[in-house]
Amino acid sequence: MVLFLGALLVVSLLGYIWLCQEGESVSQKSNSVSPDMFVGVEMAYDGVEDAKKLIDKIKDYTNLFVIGTPDITHNITKLDEVSQYAIDAGLNLILFMYPTEEAAFDQAQWLADARAKWGDNFLGVYAYDEWGGHQVDGDSSDWKKLVKEWEANNYAEAANEYVTSISDGVLPYYSSHMNSGDLKLFTADYALYWFTYEGGYDVLLAEFGWNHSRPLNIALVRGAATMQNKDWGAIITWTEKNEPHIGSGDELYYDMILAYLSGAKYIVVFNYPKIEGNDYGIMTDEHFDALQTFWNYVTTHPLHEIYGPESKRIAYVLPKDYGWAFRGSLDKVWGLWVDPLSEQIGKDVDYLLHSNHLGLDIIYDDPKYSPALSHYSKLIFWNGTIIA
Repeated sequence: MVLFLGALLVVSLLGYIWLCQEGESVSQKSNSVSPDMFVGVEMAYDGVEDAKKLIDKIKDYTNLFVIGTPDITHNITKLDEVSQYAIDAGLNLILFMYPTEEAAFDQAQWLADARAKWGDNFLGVYAYDEWGGHQVDGDSSDWKKLVKEWEANNYAEAANEYVTSISDGVLPYYSSHMNSGDLKLFTADYALYWFTYEGGYDVLLAEFGWNHSRPLNIALVRGAATMQNKDWGAIITWTEKNEPHIGSGDELYYDMILAYLSGAKYIVVFNYPKIEGNDYGIMTDEHFDALQTFWNYVTTHPLHEIYGPESKRIAYVLPKDYGWAFRGSLDKVWGLWVDPLSEQIGKDVDYLLHSNHLGLDIIYDDPKYSPALSHYSKLIFWNGTIIA
């Protein structure tokens, strides 16, 4: 059993999205977009002039640029030029950076100077990615698999080891060596969002790509963000390994609308690699048209959230520390153990996703977050208990 978005939900949402864009004309960049909504592109390949071309291409219908390669962020000359160009174009900025001697400049001082110079337009640092994905998929030789087979005897120990490895092992580098201050720490993933937030990340971007169920990942990341008072978003990634990697313009638009109507604060298109003969990475005119049409929609419907933070959603409540990726009954919890509960939990969530569309969050039975349960109109527990 693999969880998926049922045909009825696809048809109903596609019909709704078609109505959203029918009759809409593309407009120039508008200031009516919510200041708490960020839409943009992550450029993850090298090239200062390529970055400037991409910024010029998108600056009228986005408000965010992510420099997603250390080829630029660890070279102070390139970093200064591209960052300032993005800021001058009216875009907010996120940087993929990690502490390294290879940078050959004082990263902590650079970040402090950038924050003082650009203020709130410098949003934060993208600090590695896919800790959860590597945990559920990786083998013991994978350095990103934070909990190895011999380090935990049960789910509670696995959760503690995972969270501690991030909070005490990964993120202190950013606070002690990079002096990030009030800059937000971002990462992207496709599993274990709850526990990655607990490790100290401020923003998680759910990866929309491959054959991943969008509604499932929305339910998981939004539930974790809601309970822990964090921010969340979506990053639209590859659909296949072979060129052109990215899906069609229509598919991109669908993913962005899906994230927006679900209450995402950040919506990012992952642009990598640069394909030969294309000035803009893997993005072509159909993708830029989709991005521009989406921008036009959100700027003309700035308060249109049907499943966002002000809605009364329902929540499916998992057992505490149950770090499962929801990809089938034989999918190992924490990437370590097959659990007999997985089959029934999977069936429950599959049914609830079909019957509640995007109105479902998935959370954990953890008393320390119980005040946040007031966000939900109904709680459905893994053991069958229902609280309305």
